[in-house]
Amino acid sequence: MATEKAISTHQELWELFTAYKTEVKSNPRHVYVLAQKFGEMVKQPCEVPLTKEGFYNYCANKEIISTLKDYFSNRDSRYSEYVPICTRILDEIRQDQIEGGMVGQYNPSITQRLNGLADKQEIRSEVKTVHKIGYGSKQD
Repeated sequence: MATEKAISTHQELWELFTAYKTEVKSNPRHVYVLAQKFGEMVKQPCEVPLTKEGFYNYCANKEIISTLKDYFSNRDSRYSEYVPICTRILDEIRQDQIEGGMVGQYNPSITQRLNGLADKQEIRSEVKTVHKIGYGSKQD
């Protein structure tokens, strides 16, 4: 027994993402920074990065669907036709985060961790202990 999907086509999902992207990029957050020239705090706009969670919440807040997790995980293979669009959405989000981190627009450390790009180094240390065991007579 098939049930009707909240988002009926993959094109509709793409249009929702495009609307989310437009809304996010046209509504910056603001931070206060010290203006050296004036010696006072000034409000400065900061672009908001795209996130998967932000897109999920955008759709929920618009009362379109409470969660998109089934679409992105292809639950029970019911959302196979959405897989290419979901992949493209995730790729665009990742691109925004990585490029924003690379130019210092977003916190590079956070964008690295979110996208599995953290520089991982394996450090090995080896301790060798040498024991000298002497036989024979004591020398005075």
